[in-house]
Amino acid sequence: MFRITQYMQELLNPTPIGPKRNPPGPVVIWNLIRRCNLTCKHCYSISADKDFPGELSTAEIYTVMDDLKQFRVPVLILSGGEPLLRPDIFDIAKRAKDMGFYVGLSSNGTLIDESNIDAIAAVGFDYVGVSLDGLNETHDRFRRKEGAFDASLAGIRLCIDAGIKVGLRFTLTQDNAHDLPGLLDLMEAEKVEKFYLSHLNYGGRGNRNRVSLTQGRPKSGEPLGGQRATAGGGRDNSADAHFATTRQAMDLLFDTCLKHLKAGEPREFVTGNNDADGVYLLNWARERFPDKAEHLRQKLSQWGGNSSGVNIANIDNLGNVHPDTFWWHYTLGNVRERPFSEIWQDTRDPIMAGLKQHPRPLKGRCAACAYQGICGGNTRVRAHQMSGDPWAEDPGCYLDDDEIGLGIPINIPLSLGERGQG
Repeated sequence: MFRITQYMQELLNPTPIGPKRNPPGPVVIWNLIRRCNLTCKHCYSISADKDFPGELSTAEIYTVMDDLKQFRVPVLILSGGEPLLRPDIFDIAKRAKDMGFYVGLSSNGTLIDESNIDAIAAVGFDYVGVSLDGLNETHDRFRRKEGAFDASLAGIRLCIDAGIKVGLRFTLTQDNAHDLPGLLDLMEAEKVEKFYLSHLNYGGRGNRNRVSLTQGRPKSGEPLGGQRATAGGGRDNSADAHFATTRQAMDLLFDTCLKHLKAGEPREFVTGNNDADGVYLLNWARERFPDKAEHLRQKLSQWGGNSSGVNIANIDNLGNVHPDTFWWHYTLGNVRERPFSEIWQDTRDPIMAGLKQHPRPLKGRCAACAYQGICGGNTRVRAHQMSGDPWAEDPGCYLDDDEIGLGIPINIPLSLGERGQG
């Protein structure tokens, strides 16, 4: 997760660099249930409104929680499917809070209503994230259910009225980017504290539908989803319609965040699933805050970018452990067979060993990138899904060659594993 507000504040009010502090254990995103009342186009868990056999029982979940606490896991994000469909969700969440975890709830919001808002508030969730894929029509189309937007917005309002910290979660695609300005306006109007923009990652339905979700609609005369040469002969990702949309979205988030900070009304803006965002912010700052850019670079280097398999973990509804939520096609072990703490430290698995390696064994543009120390090689699952090689260059990097310190001629055909290797 890339915390825009935190680093924007460093541009306005720099703080001492200080030593890097690693978290005591990974943040665990826990898909307690796969069942969901919606069937969203980009769902990584491919959920549906039916029961899925073999899910962890309450007692099994408690056993795992005890191990997670001993392993010094600081944060549990309870997710699904739709976690509110699990009958014991409030018992699980209350126990987690009593154990001292920071506890978040990740919901589609449609089931938050007058019948359960008191129970949600009584748990004391540290944060409730509600997913919106756009404004009314766009959201309902993505969620494949008429009225989903109105129901989710009603749930958000109930949370705010109950004093619960709530945030909007938005997955950016070519088909909903036009609604981003309206969602940011909605955030301000409803006094929502946090906005999380997730770049599309290649997992579940998001992988199945990645062509339709990322395929651009260039204007007449523009290359159709292509890459053009820069003046220096390198690759220009801004020619790709999807990448151009990504850059415009990031500019809007940066400008909106800065506006709130300068007005003394800070909001929390964060992004996920594309760690190139840190490098993009650094380049943005070099133009607008040149005297603070070096300070920002040092702060970003302390962050270090992608932490899948290190500081981010996932447990699915069956107890399978994954490097993060988009690695459901790749399992490291199961908590019914071994404790999470043992699975997470076991580097006999080659992907887990590579994720924990510093620097990671990257290839292609990622290997040659001058900003590995900030980005960390970005999201490895995209490379794995597209090429079968988890260490190939990330196809989701939206930065130009010049922006990452490369100058590779594009008239020489190179494979993913060869490009940028000299």
